[in-house]
Amino acid sequence: MSLVALSAGEVARYALAIFLLAVGLGLGFMFWRLGGTFTRLSLLIRGTERELLPVINKVGVSVDKVNGQLDKVDRVTDSAVDMADSADTAVRAVSMAIAKPVQKLSGLATGLTHGVSAFKADHDFGAAVRVGKDAAARRERDLEEELQHAGGDGGA
Repeated sequence: MSLVALSAGEVARYALAIFLLAVGLGLGFMFWRLGGTFTRLSLLIRGTERELLPVINKVGVSVDKVNGQLDKVDRVTDSAVDMADSADTAVRAVSMAIAKPVQKLSGLATGLTHGVSAFKADHDFGAAVRVGKDAAARRERDLEEELQHAGGDGGA
């Protein structure tokens, strides 16, 4: 059989065989390269795992320590808030205990001042006493309103 004597069907079969052989060799080379890529990927994953897991463990331990410290800070701030509340209660109690006597004393001083002034002006003792009592009562009411107003602003 000479090369010239080949029929078109035989040439097509030889061409197909050569094509399939080339495709097979190409696929084989591609799979060989893909295997190398998978090998490198596997090594990368192992290396990352080996390097990253200890870091993750250390981060976990650090987070646990930070949480412990935050718990301590939380207890300290709770104690500070409790102390501030206690101090506020004590100050309010002292203020309430002092407010009434101060109101009465201020009213007495105002009443005496107005009563003496009225007595000097009119020389009428009964009228001077009434003027003094009215002035004292007004002064006590004014002080009570001022203290209530100041207490409302202090709480806001």
